[in-house]
Amino acid sequence: MADQSSRPGSGPIHSEFAGDPEMKELIELFLSELPQRIESINAAFRDGDAATLTRLTHQLRGASAGYGFPTLGSAAGEIEDRLRTLGKAAAPLALAKVSAEVNTLIDLCRRASAA
Repeated sequence: MADQSSRPGSGPIHSEFAGDPEMKELIELFLSELPQRIESINAAFRDGDAATLTRLTHQLRGASAGYGFPTLGSAAGEIEDRLRTLGKAAAPLALAKVSAEVNTLIDLCRRASAA
């Protein structure tokens, strides 16, 4: 099932904690913030701001796990790790190398928001 949810365009993504009534409001808050996160990630990528993109993906990576969205966290983590590995000196190259991953992350966030 996790395999299916990690493919772009393959349907909504639900929190692993969706059945927990105590998490309902927290998950809803996380999901309500995803459109702004998407815009911020998109803007950082579009503006060539590797440092901001690294920070934003780091934050999403951490938050996603806490709200039961490991697929989002993994996708964000891939971008963060790749950007950190390439370093600041290679920022334009790093951004070019994570283009597909950024598109996948944005798609996953939209699928989670739509669920």
